[in-house]
Amino acid sequence: MGKWFERELGVVRKREQNNLPEATLSYFDKNDELQTTTISDLTKSKKTILFAVPGAFTPTCSQKHLPGFVEKAGELKKKGVDTIACVSVNDAFVMKAWGKDLNVGDDVLLLSDGNGEFTKAIGCELDLSDKPVGLGVRSRRYSMLVDDGVVKVLNLEEGGAFTNSGAEDMLNAL
Repeated sequence: MGKWFERELGVVRKREQNNLPEATLSYFDKNDELQTTTISDLTKSKKTILFAVPGAFTPTCSQKHLPGFVEKAGELKKKGVDTIACVSVNDAFVMKAWGKDLNVGDDVLLLSDGNGEFTKAIGCELDLSDKPVGLGVRSRRYSMLVDDGVVKVLNLEEGGAFTNSGAEDMLNAL
C-alpha cells in the first residue's frame, strides 16, 4: 500500500482532515469534446464519490463495479452526492468507448488517468504486467467519499478483489 493511502487510512480512522493530492484527468463531454478536470475541481464544495477500476472492458469492472454505481446513482445522489466518477488508468478514448458499450449515460463520469499520475500520487499502482494478458501498471480497486476535498470514507481492495468498494458499500457508508 502506498504512503498516501497508509496515511489516509489512519486519518480517516482518526476523523482528521486530509486532502487528496492534485491531478488532472481527462474525459469526453456530452458534445464528444475532450475535456480535462482536476481533483480539486471535482471535489471542492461538493460531495464526490471517486471509484477506481483496474481496467475498462475487464470482467469485474464491466459486469459489477461500474454497473453498480450506474444502477445506484439516483440513490447516492438522493443522499447528497453531487458527483460520481470512475477513474481508470486507461486513455480517454477507451473510457468513452467503454461508457458507450455499457450505456453509462450521464450519472457516472468516466475519467482517464492515462499516465497514472493520480494513481501513483495516492500509491495505488497495481502491476499486472506479469500476468498472462499483460495489462501493465493499473490502479487498485477502491471507492472513496470525498467531501469538499477531504476523504471521509475509503474502501481499498487488495489486488483486483471486489469485496467492499461497490455502490452498495457507499450507500451503507452514507
